[in-house]
Amino acid sequence: MTFIKKLGLVVVMLCMTLMLFAGGQQEASGPAGEKPYQIAVIIKATDSDFWQYLLVGAKNYEFEHPDLVKITTYGPPSEADIAQQVAILEDVISTNPDGIVMASTSSDATVPALEMAYDKGIAIITVDNKVNTDKVHTFLATDNLVGGAMAAEKMVEFMKAGGIALKGKVGIISAMAGVQVLTDRDDGFKKKLNELAPGIEVLDARYIDNDIVKALSATEDLITTYGDDLIGIFADNNHSADGAARAIGEQKIQDKVILTGYDSDPEEVSAIKSGVLKAIMVQDPYGMGYKGVDSAVTIIEGGKLPAFVNTGVVSVTKKNVNDADVQGVLDPFSMKKY
Repeated sequence: MTFIKKLGLVVVMLCMTLMLFAGGQQEASGPAGEKPYQIAVIIKATDSDFWQYLLVGAKNYEFEHPDLVKITTYGPPSEADIAQQVAILEDVISTNPDGIVMASTSSDATVPALEMAYDKGIAIITVDNKVNTDKVHTFLATDNLVGGAMAAEKMVEFMKAGGIALKGKVGIISAMAGVQVLTDRDDGFKKKLNELAPGIEVLDARYIDNDIVKALSATEDLITTYGDDLIGIFADNNHSADGAARAIGEQKIQDKVILTGYDSDPEEVSAIKSGVLKAIMVQDPYGMGYKGVDSAVTIIEGGKLPAFVNTGVVSVTKKNVNDADVQGVLDPFSMKKY
């Protein structure tokens, strides 16, 4: 072999080695982008049926598109475990998924990690609670100001139907302080109630750390403190509504203290059917999971999405709780395919 041929062979081998090295470096620095896409779904808590409903939507999408996506799911035990959710997010980012669908409990605590993931080229889809950064590809959620207002409208409707004068005091049992999604629900409720019944005083919210037993105790304290002046309670998520319904049901005052709530789980549905809980504003967690994964795929494949997608809210009462068209939002487990 001539010197020139030998030199040419060396150059070719060197170029191939550099290309392989470069390819390995590229794969390590960003998502692989190969099907099935690796998508992590992070929920607020594993102790709530509401968030399990979201996972049903995400896993159903995987079941329907097995060659397109591979879903892994994560979440802390309770919505009070904000630091643990941040740690989970950071661990997930280190695995370099193609996309992340996240219901962030805090609007601020997860921002640094989400921004880092976005900058790495990971598709970031937030659901339910807005985070305070523009470095997300889309946000899917209920308009919670509207949902809170609907809860106030239903409360007044039931007060009028029951002959309760629109004067007195109404309490708020809130799952947690400082969570924007809950703040919006409470603000929407207070604003609409003030419009519809200015003679009613809305008391300061009682925060229960998303604990059903604490919600029960807070409701009992409201009943003891305000007696006959207490004519209504708004509970702004499923755990707060579960606890409030237990207290009101035990004292059999459901026609004196009108309870409206938010979200859906089996205990809430049972309380609706018994008449203890008058109305619940039901979101679409199944849709958040299903559409969240689909949105991640759109971004991974180079598509564009609106900054916000309203996933809607439905008012459920004893009158329509058994209707076929609300069963999907009340019990997404019934739609489970996997």
